[in-house]
Amino acid sequence: MKWLKRIGGGIAILVVLLAVAGGAVYLATGPEMPAEGSASRVWLDERVYSVEQLDLVLVDESRPTSENRGVPGKPERTFPLSVWYPREASGPLPLIIHSHGILSNRGELAYVASHLASLGYIVAAPDYPLTSGSTEGGANALDVVNQPGDISFLIDSILGWPEAERPFAAKPDPERIGLSGYSLGGLTSYLATYHPEWREPRIRATAAIAGPSTGFSRRFFANSDARLLSIAGTADALIEYSGNGASMTQRAPGSGLLVIEGGSHLGFTGLADPAFRFMDNPDGIACNAVLGVLDDQSSVDYELFGDDNEGIDLASGSPEICGNMPPPAAIHPGRQLMINEIAITAFFESVFAEDPERRRQAREVLSTHLPADFPEASFMQ
Repeated sequence: MKWLKRIGGGIAILVVLLAVAGGAVYLATGPEMPAEGSASRVWLDERVYSVEQLDLVLVDESRPTSENRGVPGKPERTFPLSVWYPREASGPLPLIIHSHGILSNRGELAYVASHLASLGYIVAAPDYPLTSGSTEGGANALDVVNQPGDISFLIDSILGWPEAERPFAAKPDPERIGLSGYSLGGLTSYLATYHPEWREPRIRATAAIAGPSTGFSRRFFANSDARLLSIAGTADALIEYSGNGASMTQRAPGSGLLVIEGGSHLGFTGLADPAFRFMDNPDGIACNAVLGVLDDQSSVDYELFGDDNEGIDLASGSPEICGNMPPPAAIHPGRQLMINEIAITAFFESVFAEDPERRRQAREVLSTHLPADFPEASFMQ
């Protein structure tokens, strides 16, 4: 049986060689990092605390979940929730609630949540009852109208979390509450911050990533003085930049807009690199999945949110989702992830850091250093 041993040994050597080759390819095709010592590199690498993650389930028994494509409704709304927190931090800490996109889940921007937690934040991200990828009957984007209320419930629950039951000593600061949201979660964050009836007045800052916004007028954004950062990619096939992000600073004066030239829609999610590293633009995958659950609704129906009385501009029209296919080539997803991570952490630090000098430095990173270190990024107000 010596020949079997020789074959087995040959296979083992081949496996090792393939693993080495695969590792070499992975390293060779990695994203270009910002230069050592640059402001962006320092910001990207900065960690103050070690981070823990807790998973739990919260239930809002006061509000129902609607019937969904034949799946019976429920008298309550249930939220699987992940919480990232700094292990050693004490004192009141800023609280960020993250809202996921359609067909996605609470872990989509875990890389940002972990970085924020390492800087002294509590970050909580739910799976919403009817828009996550695990929704029974299929994700239903129409339930977005209920998600601002979900955010208020989550804020109440986390602020009211008994100290004896919290796994960390620090408590969330009711004066420093922010939102982040991606795609449909970005839309949710706009609504929860600025809608005249649905808005959560405790929100002080919002970062909306690739969120649809065409139908939101100046009047809409005037409903709150919360700080706003919108992040958009010019190669986004789902939320077209020219019809959404491009006019944000005109419709929301005083807000910030971070534009990623060649940024795709899926390129913001943590799985983008290395999963989509070798694709020209991964948004074709997203388009097939999202259009399959929109029930022939190919654009955002802003009538769901009101009319001119609520600051909704129904005459503006909404760009067709995935209406421009195939999408243009995207940048390396690893570069897009780094830009997004730096932008979000710098934005929240520019609002919530206790030290005025730290807030100034964060504003400088977002507005000046990030665009200087990443030619793909530009910032405007």
